[in-house]
Amino acid sequence: MLKNKFTGILAASLLMGTILAACGKEEAKPSNGNTKEEEKPSYTFRLADNQPPDYPTVLGDKKFAELVEERTEGRIKIEVYPSAQLGDEKSVLEQVQLGAIEFTRINSSPLAEFNNQFTPIGLPYVFESEDHLWNFLNGDMGTKLLDGLEQSKMKGLAFYDSGSRSFYATKPLKDVKDLKGLKIRVQQSKINIDFMDALGASATPMPYGEVFSALQTGIIDGAENNLPSLDSSNHYQEAKNLILDHHQRIPEVLLISKVAWDKLDAEDQKIIKQAALDSVETQRAEWDKYEEKSEKKLKDAGVTFTEVKDLKPWKDAVKPMIDEYSKEYKEVMDAIEAARP
Repeated sequence: MLKNKFTGILAASLLMGTILAACGKEEAKPSNGNTKEEEKPSYTFRLADNQPPDYPTVLGDKKFAELVEERTEGRIKIEVYPSAQLGDEKSVLEQVQLGAIEFTRINSSPLAEFNNQFTPIGLPYVFESEDHLWNFLNGDMGTKLLDGLEQSKMKGLAFYDSGSRSFYATKPLKDVKDLKGLKIRVQQSKINIDFMDALGASATPMPYGEVFSALQTGIIDGAENNLPSLDSSNHYQEAKNLILDHHQRIPEVLLISKVAWDKLDAEDQKIIKQAALDSVETQRAEWDKYEEKSEKKLKDAGVTFTEVKDLKPWKDAVKPMIDEYSKEYKEVMDAIEAARP
């Protein structure tokens, strides 16, 4: 009787030990006592991205993961999940804040909800070129924006390229006046709604995944985005009129959960941060290639390209809203102005 009881207790203890060992993604690396490095814990983290596997941001994610694994000699692994496998941007962001997902790549526009200093980045026509944008992002204010997310249980690691955004529609677009009265899908934000009002268009916020069917059914007349997104989303099959006004240059952000960040020691934090910064070169190079490929594909598919030669009427239309936002975000707007090439 005692023997059976002891055997049962021992079996239960072994089972509990197995369950506990299986829980969590952190595990101690076996040590032979030769180096201090071998005593550091190992991690397997997840990185969520809503774009397809060959998209430039995902290729940047993968380069980042590769650099981290290489520089920690396999001790820290980051598994990249593209195509919204872990959920849409909003739900993923919530999980990152909780620490359920460790990394994500997200457009910076929704981050204004957590740090309102991101707001001015989305203003139309404030960045005149790619060089202007990256001078700003690589400066002190860019670093300040990334670090300012910590109060929302996230830490910004690096900015990724997202090109410039322009309008496309099912109807001809040759001038700013052609946007008047059109129902244009925009990301949900006050800036975008104010922007459409300033141009005389009707802002229609909706999830990105619903845009194609909305173009098909006429719920909307058009939308706005960069060339690779117009390509990869197949929106060009319905909206074959593109006017290149380059109204916004909104970067992407590579984020880590503050929960995951705080698990790491100073050395690992430094490795993660530097790997993120070093992955930017790859991501930007891939972006340039993808953008060139998308332009050719869209033109071959019969999309009409109209380049805006005179932006003055567009800028004049939005000047009142720019002036209004500039009062509230003077520090960021001053930094944008100082970053001009």
